[in-house]
Amino acid sequence: MPALDAVPTRRGLVAAAALGLVLASSRLRAEPAPTPRRIVSLDYGLAETLLALGVTPLAIAEADQWATWVVEPPMPPDVVNLGAAQEANLELLSVLKPDLILSTPYLDALRPTLQRIARTEIFAINTPEPGTPYVRSVDATRRLGGLIGRAGEAQALIAASAAQMAATRAALAPQAGPPVFLVSFMDTRHVRVYGAKSLFDDVLTLCGLTNAWQGHANYWGFATVGIEQLARAPEARLIYVEPIAADVRAALARSPLWNSLGFVRAGRVHAMPPVLMFGMLPSAMRFARLLQNTLAGDERI
Repeated sequence: MPALDAVPTRRGLVAAAALGLVLASSRLRAEPAPTPRRIVSLDYGLAETLLALGVTPLAIAEADQWATWVVEPPMPPDVVNLGAAQEANLELLSVLKPDLILSTPYLDALRPTLQRIARTEIFAINTPEPGTPYVRSVDATRRLGGLIGRAGEAQALIAASAAQMAATRAALAPQAGPPVFLVSFMDTRHVRVYGAKSLFDDVLTLCGLTNAWQGHANYWGFATVGIEQLARAPEARLIYVEPIAADVRAALARSPLWNSLGFVRAGRVHAMPPVLMFGMLPSAMRFARLLQNTLAGDERI
């Protein structure tokens, strides 16, 4: 029979258990989760941000269209193409064994399946909630940098974007007069015009310019309208973002309606190379540079 002083008391057992919990908790704090290395993005804006932070994604959605809609930074050719975002190849995604999947609320229907494959983080840039895509992109960049161990690079990207906006604003100060329509041609009679809640509108404002489209825009930041609705601001300049179909360009040249618009008659129509309208800070910076080249360079069609 053991000595009485060797028999554990209830109080002693509780104290030992509490000490064990403290030690376990300390070990957990000392051993953070490993930094994700195999990262998949189902969104172009998040993918371009990864590249800007010095991280190449393992796979992305619609890699084959990157050079058409995003352009820069270039996507390395060995990045796996998962197909269309809403119909991503989930079998392939599972085989790739990612550590982290980046997605948006637009793909919420896929979230339960994605979460079974790997940790999934959702970033909301274009939403019906108050706020602007540029500000949300700043917040998302900071959060993403923390997730992947690139907090310093994220802060540097945020600072570089702010500097780009300031430099473009200064360069375009002499061009800050007439407002600017920003459009993508859908066909010879309709355009997607970018307004409030679009990344393009945010950059216009940051660069000291006024958006000529003051009408309705959806929470993605655009409205699809007939080109006759652009007649409401005849003093404006118009920038259309490529690509534009060759037959549309040719038909516009012959269109009485198009040629009757004030900015067309005055030669204030400018073409801009492709830039991602639903992107994040890298797209905002590219758009600001192209805006400066287009207006200060006076490249007209």
